[in-house]
Amino acid sequence: CLQQAKEVIPSAQHKETPVYLGATAGMRLLRLQNESAADKVLSSVGNTLRSAPFNFQGARIITGQEEGAYGWITINYLLGNFKQVSGWKKLLHSLKSLSETSGALDLGGASTQITFVSKDLTSESPENQLYFRLYGKDYQVYTHSFLCYGKDQALQQKLARDLQASTSTSNSSLPDPCFHKGYERTINISDFFKNPCTSDKKKQLPFSQLYIRGEGDYQKCRENIQKLFNKSNCPYSSCSFNGIYLPPLQGDFGAFSAFYFVMNFLNLTSEPNPFALNKVTSTIKSFCARPWQEVKTEYHHVKEKYLSEYCFSGAYILSLLENGYEFTADNWQMIHFLGKIGSSDAGWTLGYMLNLTNMIPAEEPAGPPLSHGSYVGLMVLCSLVLVSVLLFAWLLFHKPKCLQKGIV
Repeated sequence: CLQQAKEVIPSAQHKETPVYLGATAGMRLLRLQNESAADKVLSSVGNTLRSAPFNFQGARIITGQEEGAYGWITINYLLGNFKQVSGWKKLLHSLKSLSETSGALDLGGASTQITFVSKDLTSESPENQLYFRLYGKDYQVYTHSFLCYGKDQALQQKLARDLQASTSTSNSSLPDPCFHKGYERTINISDFFKNPCTSDKKKQLPFSQLYIRGEGDYQKCRENIQKLFNKSNCPYSSCSFNGIYLPPLQGDFGAFSAFYFVMNFLNLTSEPNPFALNKVTSTIKSFCARPWQEVKTEYHHVKEKYLSEYCFSGAYILSLLENGYEFTADNWQMIHFLGKIGSSDAGWTLGYMLNLTNMIPAEEPAGPPLSHGSYVGLMVLCSLVLVSVLLFAWLLFHKPKCLQKGIV
């Protein structure tokens, strides 16, 4: 990545080009598991970045709330939703509805974030509220990050729960409906329960390795995944899951990172007309039902670990959005799966950089109220009005003789 930056950025500008590094949920988990190991990783990364010819500004682990906020800033900045426009375009923007920002849905390997502007945000859960002033406008934003609910850690959680619920403690073979029929995987038990996302489900077992056998049963897979979302207790007026406050969903949502990668693999990212929920469900169900050998042959260019998990990931995304956040068939098409917006990646990193470099001002930058083109148009319009007024005045005070006689 640094090598590519050296080639793209002119060498004369290397020293003045800032470099920032933000680490997300994988490192948040490592810090929970082994703080000194996390510090060593950051130190090593810092030393490498300092050795590059750029202006290194530091490496740090960002919070889940920051990750959600930066993703929201990125997509709305790229979509032009902060009204960073001038002239006639600005006037047209002001006529749009007040719900002009898009919500952000981010799915990584270790965490997932939901962030959106809500008119119904109450003071029930202040830790889920952020306030931004961007380009002279105030935004009240809801955000929450679910650690351990990224797609990789959700799979680990599901396997741990399945193992915990298993009636036999002597059998090292575990059938799994979320993998294709004919697929097999081996897991080391000692490594499996070291993870902070699964350590609370630790179970004493007489074997050191677990053998997973795929069943390819979408419905059963969804039922297993659904158990990850505890909907039984809500101390607020409304919740997502695990007792976390969630105001009513509002507006469009951009879903990026693994949301996009998984749905794009399954050919479910068609824009500008998103697929209906029943079409998405039937596609994932059909994919899960295919035998592993058939899938492996068709997608031989895809790394086996990733390929084997698309069935689970597709089912998990549906469970998270439907069961977790309660998107329905009625508002499903408000979700737009985004890989890029223009030429830029949808994700938290651009928002992080924009924030650190103060590239989004709190107040609207001072500038000419109209663009050059708008000025020209306005001058032409004024000239036409002036000519019309002068012509009318001339006709009024210099009436032709025939008209004057007629009036007499």
